[in-house]
Amino acid sequence: MKHTIDIICVGEILIDFIGHQAEAKISQTKDYHRYLGGSPANVAMNMTRLGMNVRMAGTIGKDGFGEYVKEKMAENEVSTECVREDEIHPTSVIFVSKTTGTPDFVPFRKADLMITENQIPTEILEKTKVFHTTAFALSKNPARNTILAKAKEAQALGSTLSIDINYSDRIWKDRSKAIECITQYCAYDPLVKISEDDMDRLFEKQLSHEEIFTFFHDHLKVTTVCLTLGSKGVTLSRKHKDPITLPAEKVDNILDATGAGDAFWSGFLFAYIQNLKIERCLKIALSLAAIKLQNVGRLPKNVDLISRLLSIT
Repeated sequence: MKHTIDIICVGEILIDFIGHQAEAKISQTKDYHRYLGGSPANVAMNMTRLGMNVRMAGTIGKDGFGEYVKEKMAENEVSTECVREDEIHPTSVIFVSKTTGTPDFVPFRKADLMITENQIPTEILEKTKVFHTTAFALSKNPARNTILAKAKEAQALGSTLSIDINYSDRIWKDRSKAIECITQYCAYDPLVKISEDDMDRLFEKQLSHEEIFTFFHDHLKVTTVCLTLGSKGVTLSRKHKDPITLPAEKVDNILDATGAGDAFWSGFLFAYIQNLKIERCLKIALSLAAIKLQNVGRLPKNVDLISRLLSIT
């Protein structure tokens, strides 16, 4: 079967309420602006913006926020055939501080974790090149069991798996369970995106980059691990190969860091799906992250992103 769907993003669809006051803690933030959020939803929106054939699989409430999600996805031409409206649980929301660094947040989760297996039919997976999810999405059932079952099926059908290990103890209190679940997903050798902040939270201590890569390569048997370093750029490690480290693009005026990691991974997967060399994938990823940092909310529509990214060599 021909893989005509570039990527299916499975996991949290949320409403992000991003603070209006820059560099203010949640306790000090007075006003919020509403955006469609959730890491897999961000990646789905970004990948569609980059001309990819995308499916988003997630659950929203049958409420006003759910209507807003559907409107935004339709507006951005994201297929919602795998998005379900839950009659009982309201759409999940997260309040996020506006910052140039790692944002503070307060989650209110309901519908996003109610993902069921019938939302992701085999006939979709048969056509899919990349199956992407997050640690956030794996943190609660029934979404966890659904994603693990469908990831196994997707890999058996020839998909490449991907995961953003966006771990936070506010989302997943039980670290040992988190590591157990991540280990289970990594058995399918996904492309792994992590950040230094994610790893500090997951291991409750600061590990060297070498220790982090050793954990994923030797313990979890993962081939490719991409460690984002914020303003310092990125280091990608592949098993039995020398790591590649690249600096971040210089951004003079950072307007909003929320979603920058999702933009980075969207750029990487966009290039990876087109079988570009790994260093070029990283350069394209860093460029898209820099573009996102200069925009609040979504990627800009008044820029030909595809031509701009593919001009990067």
